Amino acid sequence: MRREPDSAEPARILQNLGAFGPILAVKLYRISLDPPPPVPIIPCLDHEALLHERVAPHMAAYLQDQESGDIHEVVFTPDDRSIDVDVVSTWGEFSPQSHDRLLATLKQRFPSYATRVMSMSWWRGDRRVASACRAQVALRDVLIGTDVEGARAGIERLQTIAALMEKQSRVASWGVRTVTGPLLAASGVLAFLILSALRLRLGEPAVTVLQYSFIGLFGAWLVYYGMKAVQLTEMSNRVWKRTAEYNLILSERRRLGS
Repeated sequence: MRREPDSAEPARILQNLGAFGPILAVKLYRISLDPPPPVPIIPCLDHEALLHERVAPHMAAYLQDQESGDIHEVVFTPDDRSIDVDVVSTWGEFSPQSHDRLLATLKQRFPSYATRVMSMSWWRGDRRVASACRAQVALRDVLIGTDVEGARAGIERLQTIAALMEKQSRVASWGVRTVTGPLLAASGVLAFLILSALRLRLGEPAVTVLQYSFIGLFGAWLVYYGMKAVQLTEMSNRVWKRTAEYNLILSERRRLGS
C-alpha cells in the first residue's frame, strides 16, 4: 500500500496552476489538502471504485484558461513526478491554442515533472463516452454554469442513458454466455461435413486447411463479440461514473455557495 504524500506538495501544485487560470474543481485519491481551497473537492471515482490500492496517490484539477475561458483537466501524481493532461473528460471544451498554452505552462511551472497527453482510445470507446455525456450536459455547465437545475436535469437524462447502455451490455453478455458454445460446435460440425464432400476434388491437405481456417476465423469472431460485450459494460460504467462526478460537483457548489 502506498503512503499518502505530504499535503505541502499538492498545495504548491494548485498554487502554480493559478498562473494558467482559476481552479474550478479538484479530485483527490489518497491525497489531503490542508487547508482545502474554496472549490468543489470530490473523490476520484475512477480509482476509488477499484478493489485494490495499487494506484499511486494523485490529484486531478479542472482549471480554466484565463485568456480564452477554455476548460482543461490535469492529473498530478507526486510520487511518480508525472502530469497527465486528460483530453477525454474535457472533450469539446478547449481549443488547440489553449491546449498548447497549457502544456507550455506545465513545462515552465513543473520542470521536474514528466508531462504526457492522454489521447483518445478507440478501443475504450473514449469518443463514444465523451459524445454521450456532452450531448446531455456540458462540463462547463456543471463547473461554472448558473443554471444549476438545468444541469441537474441533463445529468438525470445522462443517468437514464447510462442505465440503458448497461442493459444493452447485459444482452450482449447473455449472448456470449449462451450462444457462443453451441454456435461454435454447430459451425465446426457443418464445416467438417460440408468441406469433407470436397475432399476428392481439392485433396486432403487443402480441405484440412479450409476446415481449420473456417473454425479459427469463426472462433476469432466470437471472441471479438465477447470482447465488445465487455467494452459496452465498461463504457456504461464510465458514463454512470461521469454522472456521479457531476452530481458531486453540483452538490459541492451548492454547499460552498450557501
